[in-house]
Amino acid sequence: MHMPSIVRLIQTSVATFFLAAAVGCSADVVSNDQEPVSESAEALTKDSPSIPTALAVPAGNRLAFRWHAEGVQIYVCTAGASGASWVFKAPDANLYREGRLVGAHYAGPTWEALDGSTVVGAKLAAATVDPTAVPWLLLKAASHTGTGRMSAVTYVQRLETTGGLAPAAGCDGTAIGAVANVPYTASYYFYRAAQCAEHR
Repeated sequence: MHMPSIVRLIQTSVATFFLAAAVGCSADVVSNDQEPVSESAEALTKDSPSIPTALAVPAGNRLAFRWHAEGVQIYVCTAGASGASWVFKAPDANLYREGRLVGAHYAGPTWEALDGSTVVGAKLAAATVDPTAVPWLLLKAASHTGTGRMSAVTYVQRLETTGGLAPAAGCDGTAIGAVANVPYTASYYFYRAAQCAEHR
């Protein structure tokens, strides 16, 4: 190999390393209570639903992993200018992969892996696919904690939802402060910058 080619190879490798570090790529240390980090593109996209255009993740990001959620959407009966109504408070769900507990989902909205790392999302778009279920969502990572699986997540999609809508009744002037825990399920798809996904 000619010397200039070697130099270019080294420069490219160094540039890739620092670019990955700049966007927060993580080595994803895996303990015995974590599922394997590596998942093929075929496995991740198998049986994936058709996604509305509004929920498409921007170019430059790649699907890294997906987890199933089972839990509740919490609503509080709240007084407003037009009367009492159920107001969404927070989700409260366990996250699973192939039936095994791998994390939790709660107020923020926050997703936490068993390694302690978290990502908090900010909603960008929503689409009602099933009128009997909470909408599908696209969220962008707003903050992270820890150095594990969630630390390099850039976007999250909430898809394949069931249930979770606010109750149709039960909230009036005599029920202010009442809490309703409405069961729901969903699939959460977690994305990383392409260079992070390639180096996971």
